[in-house]
Amino acid sequence: MTSIVLGTMLFFSFVVAPITFKSLNEENARVFIRKIFPYYYNINLILCFLATLCFVFIGTNSLNFYLILSTTILFGISSFILMPLINKFRDNKEDKKFKYLHMISVIINFIQIIFLILIIF
Repeated sequence: MTSIVLGTMLFFSFVVAPITFKSLNEENARVFIRKIFPYYYNINLILCFLATLCFVFIGTNSLNFYLILSTTILFGISSFILMPLINKFRDNKEDKKFKYLHMISVIINFIQIIFLILIIF
């Protein structure tokens, strides 16, 4: 499951998002991203939650358990807190707040990728 999440994250980060903004005008790109990213966050949240449950059922509390638990929590925060705030600030043309929270979401995404790489390897 962690490999699927990592693959999805890398695909979205390096293929979907860049191609979307290169291929579509700003308005259509924004509409598309707003439609697809909730799926991105929530599918990865579910997969990470299932992986976390596997660690719980196995009864291990290794570093990998804490890494996947942290990744799961970060997906929840990104999906249910950051994404709605980012959209709100973008809609209200509060560019400074939007850019700040967007950068936080990018940093979280990068941290999650590192955690998943550590788990897999």
